[in-house]
Parts: sequence; C-alpha cells; structure tokens
Amino acid sequence: MSSLRNVFRRSWSCDEKLEGKVVVITGANTGIGKETAIDLAKRGAEKVIIACRDMEKANAAVKDIIESSGNEHVVCMKLDLSDSKSIREFAEAINKDEPKLNILINNAGVMVCPFGKTADGFEMQIGVNHLGHFLLTYLLLDLIKKSAPARIINVSSMAHSWGSINLEDLNSEKHYNKNKAYAQSKLANVLFTRSLAKRLEGTGVTTYSLHPGVVQTELIRHLNGVQQFFMKMVSPFTKNSVQGAQTTIYCAVDPSLEKESGGYYSDCAPANCSAAAKDDNVAEKLWELSCSLLSLTWD
Repeated sequence: MSSLRNVFRRSWSCDEKLEGKVVVITGANTGIGKETAIDLAKRGAEKVIIACRDMEKANAAVKDIIESSGNEHVVCMKLDLSDSKSIREFAEAINKDEPKLNILINNAGVMVCPFGKTADGFEMQIGVNHLGHFLLTYLLLDLIKKSAPARIINVSSMAHSWGSINLEDLNSEKHYNKNKAYAQSKLANVLFTRSLAKRLEGTGVTTYSLHPGVVQTELIRHLNGVQQFFMKMVSPFTKNSVQGAQTTIYCAVDPSLEKESGGYYSDCAPANCSAAAKDDNVAEKLWELSCSLLSLTWD
C-alpha cells in the first residue's frame, strides 16, 4: 500500500533552518497543521504559535509538538475563526506581545459541514475558511510587513477547481449545497492569495496557496455515506498527515520561492489552478465584498 501511495508523489526535502523566525499556524492541534508545526519547530523556529479553538486539544498538541521536535518554544493561543471578536483578541495579543511574525500559515478549516452560521452571521465554510483568515491576515499585516522577509500561506484545496464565487449570495442563504459552499471557500483562498500578492509587491512579504493532497484527516467527518465509501476506495492513493503537510512546509521554507508570490502549489511544486482562480476581476470583487462584510478599509 505504501508504494501505491507514493506512485505519483514528488519527493521533497530541504534542510533550511528557521532560527530567529516566529510562526503562527491556525488549526494546528491535529492533522496537517500539527505536522507542519512539528516540522517548523524541528527547523529551530524561535517560536511556533498554534492558534486553536479547543484549548484542551491545543495544550495536548503543544506537548506532542515539543516532544517530537525537541523545541520547547511552542505555545498555543485561543483563536475561534468563526467569531470576529476572538480573531481581534488573538491578533491584539500577538501584536502586543510579539516583536515579529515571519510566517503566517492560514491552515484551519471546516469541510462540507451542514448549514450553520458564524457568530457574525456568515455561512460557516466561507466564514471560517475565507473571511476569518482574511480578517486575521489584515490585523497581523503590519507586524508581518515589519518582519520582512515574511510569508503568508493559505491552505486551499483542489476542490477550488469545482467552485465559483457567488457574489450575490456569498453566504449561501438562498440555496445551500455543502459541497459547493466548500469549493467556493477554497476558491476564495486562491483568489485572496493572488490579490494579496499584488498589494504586497515590494514589501518583502510573499504569499502562497496550495492543495495539500487528499489527506485522511478529521475534516472528512462530515462526508456522506457515499463519499466516505469513495474515500475508503481511494485511500491507497491518499496521503497521511505527514505527507499532506509537505507542500505547506515547502511554501513556508523553501529558499527557491523567496521571490515568488501569489502562486498555487501542489506536491511541493507549482501547479495549475482553475480558470476561475485566475480571474482577477472576480478576485477584486471578492476582496471588496470581504472588506464590506467585515467592515474593513484595506487599501
């Protein structure tokens, strides 16, 4: 089975160290986020901050990450991306206590969940996966710019290629299809990355979006019976969390990407995104709508 898993897998390794670098990773108490945290801690990061909703799980994860990496400079902080109040409190604490932030990894996400709303009234998938990270990035951006060279990584999915942005009903209130809403949120991640790259030209801050691979993580818990059966069938070709984290790590540390910004990656290499993900007109409209929904002025 392991040989099957690696048939189409590009191997990647890099001994880049992260001494002096401060990292924030959202949703890193489990899955690929946790494996990313372990790897970056092993590279000697000055501090790895895992931002999580469930502090009990987060504290347990911190112990595991320290034990696995040998780096004691790992902490967890409370962050609920479905609540703008929590996002603002988290960002305020980071801005007050951290002199720098070199790598922001927007990793947390919800996937094909039943219809629900965030504390601010947004549909849960677009609210957490896109708007929550949009607000977080906005609030941390001055610190990130001050820390340049710095990187912002948005974990998207190949599911973006099945999505479209419904600017008239971003919150899926007229009609909700959990698969379409998930695909829309992942497409939003790629478009946000492109728009952000343009706005950050010349600042020394670069942006990346990526597909981690089809990974067996807790995110698949909301799949229906047919989808769960399909996942079992394709499991020999799926990735475990360590393999799934590699493209995130590649985007965060690989020196060859230092001058690249706004691109989409898969299997530790540049990849093709959908035509919709290259639509700068829609990207700009989504940016403006996101600012409006969050009451932000982001030039």
